[in-house]
Amino acid sequence: MRDNYILTAESVTEGHPDKLCDAIADSVLDACLKHDPAARVACEVMATAGKIIVAGEITAAELPDIPAIVCRTVRETGYGSDYEVEVITHDQSGDIAGAVAQETQMGAGDQGIVYGFACSETAELLPLPVALAHRVTLLLTNARKTGTIQGLGPDGKAQVSVEYQNGKPHRIAAVVVSCQHDADKDMNELRREVTRYVIVPALRDLYPDHKTEAFINPSGRFVLGGFEADTGLTGRKLMADTYGGLAPHGGGALSGKDGSKVDRSGAYMARYIAKNIVAAGLAERCTVSLAYAIGRAEPVAVDIDAHQTGKYPEAVLAQAVRAVFNLTPAGMISALGLDRPIFAQFCNYGHFTHQDAPWEQTDRAAALVDAVGGDRSNG
Repeated sequence: MRDNYILTAESVTEGHPDKLCDAIADSVLDACLKHDPAARVACEVMATAGKIIVAGEITAAELPDIPAIVCRTVRETGYGSDYEVEVITHDQSGDIAGAVAQETQMGAGDQGIVYGFACSETAELLPLPVALAHRVTLLLTNARKTGTIQGLGPDGKAQVSVEYQNGKPHRIAAVVVSCQHDADKDMNELRREVTRYVIVPALRDLYPDHKTEAFINPSGRFVLGGFEADTGLTGRKLMADTYGGLAPHGGGALSGKDGSKVDRSGAYMARYIAKNIVAAGLAERCTVSLAYAIGRAEPVAVDIDAHQTGKYPEAVLAQAVRAVFNLTPAGMISALGLDRPIFAQFCNYGHFTHQDAPWEQTDRAAALVDAVGGDRSNG
């Protein structure tokens, strides 16, 4: 391990055009699951100036009013209604549907490799730069919604760089915040307010020092935002959704997909497993990887990497994971309640920062300790 290095992670607000598309897709998914827990949904959204397109494969007992969902989501995010909505959907492919249903158990909706990660750096069991970047954007949005900072728009993003020494967070090296604002907003006032009401409280765990570089709207004016400024697309903020690039990602998007798609359910389960391993005291850092074949229920590979921090050999941890967790799509859906309309509420500010999300619980830690034959008092 290097003695000194800097790790950086970014986050975006819910008004960022890509995340707005994610929120629309997950809202459509929730609406389908509300009436049909067995719905099969792969919803994609693209938004650009004046137009929002919703497309994909949806097989459900009741097709929701997608234009109404789009309008409501955009309005609740903080934007106006000057756009056209186009919906292009069709049923799931019969070949895929047959592959998923061909076994006595539900098969995986696609092949895929997914990863989960946890570490003991923060209360969220996430790397510190990831946790801090999401705090910045969440506080930025809260400042807009509460009126603490006047003249803010919904679009924004943040980036936090943390300097490490001997593997531990040492200081904040830099923080970058870009936020949409009204045309008449004074930039000096904006920078003072963002520093006071966003940066300072967000970085309370590792307070900036005199060497910390802070950049607030470094490009200058940021008046035009959302999909009036940039085209938004579902699944384009994968690093912000997961581990900020500081842990592996299988490449599959999360939002807009029902639980039969293992690039979502598997990613959630892998995080659930990794978090419980760390919470149990079986490792300080843990990466879980699961690999699936389309139409097959059981994963074709389960791998645990404890990054040389494990109390037991990784083969023992992997065996314990297989004993404690049902890793089939049906098992993951059941364990995490992924057939319920819960997804839109966890869409923004990282999928792994919401402590009430089913995959963020540590209720299997004791079972893992028992499975490796360990002493619970040490976990």
